[in-house]
Amino acid sequence: MESPILDVVDLDFPEGCNVILGQSHFIKTVEDLYEAVAGTVPGAEFGLAFSEASGPRLVRSDGTSLELRQAAERNLLRLGCGHTFMIVLNGVFPIQVLNQVKMVPEVCRIYCATANPVQVIVGRSDRGGGVMGVIDGEPPLAVEIEEDVENRLELLRRIGYKR
Repeated sequence: MESPILDVVDLDFPEGCNVILGQSHFIKTVEDLYEAVAGTVPGAEFGLAFSEASGPRLVRSDGTSLELRQAAERNLLRLGCGHTFMIVLNGVFPIQVLNQVKMVPEVCRIYCATANPVQVIVGRSDRGGGVMGVIDGEPPLAVEIEEDVENRLELLRRIGYKR
């Protein structure tokens, strides 16, 4: 067996959108993820895709937006990792659907849920690729001070997550 190679793959999704990248294990993933998002946020604009790891090894997809569905498909083809899924959300925040996504029986793990630029670290071997981890956004610049704490709390109240 040859030594694995590490690759860095930038995710590419429409500006203003959020993504959830994860690992799952069964063809039923597409339907169950669709139901998790659509059932939690009726009218949600989203697209999702899932990479099979055996059989025909297709990227399977669904969603309410063709553009977002195609974005998820393109990213999974570029990643080249089996049993990986990606959900692209527009006008919906991951916090609104993440618990329901995690509760889908086929979902094994969530790598990230973000609107930040994302780089995926992929290990490649003669068998294929696997997600080793993600780089989500940029590194911190400092530790928050009292003014930052006040701003954070005010933001959470303004957007309705705290009273």
